[in-house]
Amino acid sequence: MENRKGLAGGAANRGLEENTMAILDTSGFNSSKISHHLNDDRLAFLEAVRCASLLSINGTAPTSIMFEAVFQILKDEDSLDLIMESYQLLVDLNKRFPRVYLSKTEKSESSSSNVMSELVVVQEAWSPFSFGLDSYNEKVVANKQLGGSIDSLSFDALIQEVVKVSKERKSEAVEIKFLRNMLLLQYLIIILEDDFLPRNSAYQENMNWTLLRESLLNMLLGSRKIIYKSFIQDCLCIMCDLTFDQTELSSEMSHNSRQSGDLSEGIDTALVLALPEVEKSTCSVLKKLVLMIMELDLSRSMADLQGSTTRADGVRTPAVDIMLEELIYNSDILSSFLQVFDEPKWKLKVIVEYFQKYIPKSSVRTRRSNGQVKDQTFDEVLKCFSNSNSTKSIVKKLSIEVAQLLLAHAFQAYLSLSLQHLPEGGSELKEDVKGSSLAEVCNNLISAFTSLRREDKETEILPFGKEALFTAATILSTKS
Repeated sequence: MENRKGLAGGAANRGLEENTMAILDTSGFNSSKISHHLNDDRLAFLEAVRCASLLSINGTAPTSIMFEAVFQILKDEDSLDLIMESYQLLVDLNKRFPRVYLSKTEKSESSSSNVMSELVVVQEAWSPFSFGLDSYNEKVVANKQLGGSIDSLSFDALIQEVVKVSKERKSEAVEIKFLRNMLLLQYLIIILEDDFLPRNSAYQENMNWTLLRESLLNMLLGSRKIIYKSFIQDCLCIMCDLTFDQTELSSEMSHNSRQSGDLSEGIDTALVLALPEVEKSTCSVLKKLVLMIMELDLSRSMADLQGSTTRADGVRTPAVDIMLEELIYNSDILSSFLQVFDEPKWKLKVIVEYFQKYIPKSSVRTRRSNGQVKDQTFDEVLKCFSNSNSTKSIVKKLSIEVAQLLLAHAFQAYLSLSLQHLPEGGSELKEDVKGSSLAEVCNNLISAFTSLRREDKETEILPFGKEALFTAATILSTKS
């Protein structure tokens, strides 16, 4: 990764800091300058940082003071231009100067692989987070002076604010604060992701739990300042509440803006036109956050089995369990969740475990030869519908419509997984794909839908269910 040495600072960085920070008013973010003059100064500052660090051949990373100034612009400004420019600059800087990354090194000749990955953590690099740091640490003090530091409580509050506005936005005026908060949340999740993914990859290779224990994501979730269950529920809520299609709203606001020559109406138009994409991307990064938490839970369970965790790691309910509880008791969000949550491995796991809550206990699980309980595969769930008594028991607790929806989405996820050539030992869910042939799964899916129709002949097959049945029948026809 080029220019990583720039993260360490030095005389050149201090000179860069003096020159770029001088663009901002001497009174900083409490200036008495006229608003549009301030905006011009801050846009010039952002451009200077971009030119010095990203566009220059020998560009170096901004200093912590510079990072914090850019971050505060994103956090606090009300200008759409400043919000968008500061967000994009922070994202670009994070790509160019990563704080955590994997470095490939050659192994010895005796090793089975010629290349190994070494985790590199640039300790002096700036971070918007301040988890578990000494309150007297100079970095924390500097962050607090600029209002740039995010701890677990403020991150949780940001999530709650986005949840609140996402529920009310259809009946209230669109506010730029909503867009700003979504972009701020996106940036913070990007930082969490870029810290977690290389750590988790390194953990899969060397099984050193300390690498994940020290991840920003683990420190966030392990904080006593947040209610973990509510946090997961809020993430789920945002994913399901944020709609992808704001065409009608944008069209209406654009029409209203064209009827008026007022400048503020023009600004509102730009804001409304930006909102649909920002909402869509926010939904996408929230999904990434939930997936990361699930992967962390999986790695944590592996560390538990190996005895690598301690009492200091605490105890957390797996995110999948919290999500299942929320989906079961708040069935109104089930359809939205299944549409948004499209990662096949975890989607299939969630649906299979959802069914396990309703399948008769005698059918739910089998035991391995070592006595451990083995969860069902998707095909085993389908086979439960081949039994009339079992089907009646399921639909008595679970509506036929919900059963159709779950089966169709599970089949979709199963097909996606079956097309992926997963490496040996890569996932527990590989069993779900290898347990039966594709033709057997297709036959069992058709049989399951037939059993549901048999329970209530008046029941219509849902459109998504029809698509699944058509796909299964098409696959079978090609194999006959």
